[in-house]
Amino acid sequence: MSTILPAPPPTRSPPNSRNPERKKTAFHCSQMLGYKNGFAFSRLPTVGISRERLYVNQLPQADLEELSNQRPALTYGPAKWAPPSGFIPAHVAFDKKILRFYAYFQEDVPVSTEERYGIRQVVIFYYLEDDSMYVIEPVVKNSGIPQGKHIRWHRVPKNDHGDHYHWKDLNQGMNITMYGRTYRIVDCDPFTQVFLESQRIEVNPPEKMVSDPYTELHRMPKHNYLTPSDFGQLKQFLTYDKQVRELVPHITDYLCY
Repeated sequence: MSTILPAPPPTRSPPNSRNPERKKTAFHCSQMLGYKNGFAFSRLPTVGISRERLYVNQLPQADLEELSNQRPALTYGPAKWAPPSGFIPAHVAFDKKILRFYAYFQEDVPVSTEERYGIRQVVIFYYLEDDSMYVIEPVVKNSGIPQGKHIRWHRVPKNDHGDHYHWKDLNQGMNITMYGRTYRIVDCDPFTQVFLESQRIEVNPPEKMVSDPYTELHRMPKHNYLTPSDFGQLKQFLTYDKQVRELVPHITDYLCY
């Protein structure tokens, strides 16, 4: 015959010890709708009932770092990186900035008896925006030779390997060969000198521009071998004013026998 033991008497537990929900006094939900600049938007709650912080919507720190370093891939190709804020293109930084060099070249004159060679002065322009060059000869009136543009505006080749002249190749007191003609650079303008010195290039001292001997010969005054007289017309008028010379003719008759 089995015996039935009586159930133990129930023990009293302190209030709100078994169910933590009973400790809560505020049961309102967080607001999930809001307005910003007049527009309604939804937001995820960060705290729950009784203002307990919710960790459901929080990602681990590793996932947050991965998302911060991840770049979204666009459907039409990778994203183009924006240039740095301090970058300025060359065509903007050197727009309308031109280096000017003064030079000359010598050419033979085999068909003249008065000169053996001629000196022709030119101006070499170097455009910093695209590394192009332009050579022009100032027009001299009644020179008898074609003058003006010698080399059109373009990038001048430096050698047969495809290299072109750069502004680092130009300086005072040096020779430069372009298309088989050698130019002697003697001077430059103040802007060119300041620019080269700012780029840590030692600028050579300027040289004196060589003049054309034939032009200098014809520029000299011609010799006058007549002795100048100090007796002018005004002096003659004042000296012999009211003085009249009278000539009395004498006629002699010769009889022919």
